[in-house]
Amino acid sequence: MHQILTEIPGRVLENATYALTQANMHAVFSDPGNEHWGNMSVLNAAHAGELFLKAIVATEHPLLIFKNIFDFGDNSSTEISLERLLQKAKTHDLQHLPKILWAVKGERIPDMDSFERIRSMRNAIQHFYHPAGFDNYGEAARDASLKLIYNIIDPLINKYFGLCAIEFHEDHSIGYDYVVATLLRRALKFNVPNDFHVGEIDIMEECKNTPKSYKDWVVSKLL
Repeated sequence: MHQILTEIPGRVLENATYALTQANMHAVFSDPGNEHWGNMSVLNAAHAGELFLKAIVATEHPLLIFKNIFDFGDNSSTEISLERLLQKAKTHDLQHLPKILWAVKGERIPDMDSFERIRSMRNAIQHFYHPAGFDNYGEAARDASLKLIYNIIDPLINKYFGLCAIEFHEDHSIGYDYVVATLLRRALKFNVPNDFHVGEIDIMEECKNTPKSYKDWVVSKLL
């Protein structure tokens, strides 16, 4: 296999972490002047999800992320033209990636409802309108983004790459404390790094209004 092809999974994964970093930031911060961050969180979360799914598929074989690889040979050879592939190849669309993931890895998307919700929202935002039925769309957008990240992306990247989604953020001053606080208030579970530490928040105070079952999880995983 050509060296460029072997580098595809790592490069896709790296770009996915960049998108996740921005998605976390846009989903957890809500201040006057950044009302548009809800929409941006949807776009970045969807982009991160798409790239992570492609990175997982590419670990099986990098060419499996392309939907038109058979367009890049010629009539006299079964060889794939690497130059034409890199210039003109098209990867699978987001909507098809759950099926590709299942076919290649035997892996089901953990929460298809959250996947379909973010896909619908992303399409709406890209076409310059908001879906009907949301009075507070910014909050709905953040909720959808966080559920995609922590119900789908986080368990998959932990399983396949040993990564924890809370570690990808842009708040370099206090680390992932505010990300964790947001997840605790929303009763969202997340994978915990081995060196987990928060110093700016009170864990039990942040989750005081969550169900007992979630508090029990918090105690078992974080304290």
